[in-house]
Amino acid sequence: MSLCLTLVSCSATRIQSDAGGRILATVTHVSDGDTLSVSFSGRTETIRLIGVDTPETVHPRKPVQCWGPEASAHTKSTFPPGTKVFVARDVEARDKYGRFLGYVYRATDNLFLNLELVADGWARPYPFEPNTSLATDFAQAANMAQQEQLGLWAHCQG
Repeated sequence: MSLCLTLVSCSATRIQSDAGGRILATVTHVSDGDTLSVSFSGRTETIRLIGVDTPETVHPRKPVQCWGPEASAHTKSTFPPGTKVFVARDVEARDKYGRFLGYVYRATDNLFLNLELVADGWARPYPFEPNTSLATDFAQAANMAQQEQLGLWAHCQG
């Protein structure tokens, strides 16, 4: 399967991508376990990770959820500001809040953040049509994490 990333900008800046259509960017800020900001070609974008949902820590109308602080700390330590990443998209480019929807890979070792969060029990799969090209992979990873009682599966009920 291949993913294609297309970002639209009003400037004439050319955005470089790798052979798989992924855009090279630099992490500038991690908001919580499944949301981070990146910079590329002089712009900053907030990225909402596709296909995963970490427990809430900063939602304005929801309390901090079980395993949320741990998931947030994990993403912050694994992808701290300055980390070079590749960002790829699925069908939809943005969510209703204007955040860019993306798959994020650490450039140094190709660690796939979205899948790693689910596989290690930091997040649950969150299929949201039409961005579901990897939903089966996320569901399988969650099933294994749940069976092994990793992360939130061991610490949170329900």
